[in-house]
Amino acid sequence: MRWSPRARRWRLEVPWGEAPRLTVPRGTSRAGVQRLLEEKQWWIEDQRRRQVPRLRLDPLAVSESQARMTARKLVSTLAQEEAERIGVEYRRIRIGGQRTLWGSCSPRGTLSFNWRLALAPPPVLDYVVVHELCHLRVPNHSRRFWALVERHRPHWRQQRNWLREYGAELLAFRPHVCPRSGSATITATGAAGEDRGRIAPSAF
Repeated sequence: MRWSPRARRWRLEVPWGEAPRLTVPRGTSRAGVQRLLEEKQWWIEDQRRRQVPRLRLDPLAVSESQARMTARKLVSTLAQEEAERIGVEYRRIRIGGQRTLWGSCSPRGTLSFNWRLALAPPPVLDYVVVHELCHLRVPNHSRRFWALVERHRPHWRQQRNWLREYGAELLAFRPHVCPRSGSATITATGAAGEDRGRIAPSAF
């Protein structure tokens, strides 16, 4: 729990597999915080019950370093092919371990993507790459932007729905690191919503 000088109202989150997070405006009393938590206890428990693993990802069978390399190779190939079709140019590709984002597009043309996309179905990774490339043409989520996405990926809603359904679990995935061998070989394939245009779970 934290007090925020910027918060105008309280905000309660239950991240997948983590402790609940409560943000309240500065000046909120401890008694008020306690009362709020007691009132929302049922909601917290309900959110916990909903967090049932369904992707069958094995933390011991996935290497983050290998997944990052796989993501870079797939994303770079797709971005190069699709940028020409969409009629845009990007500066570079960055692969990161974002906690809440799938992708982002900076004003300078850097495209950033979450390495966990390598564990998602290929059409999902494809959609995220095209989504960010479209932001190079339209830097917002206006009707014009979605029309551009639809032109290049008519079935984009299916991939957005997959991210809304399974995205939170995939974002929370943390591979185990083997202290002896360093990492295991990646075996999960296709298992597993904006700087200028950032794809968070809620942005799809």
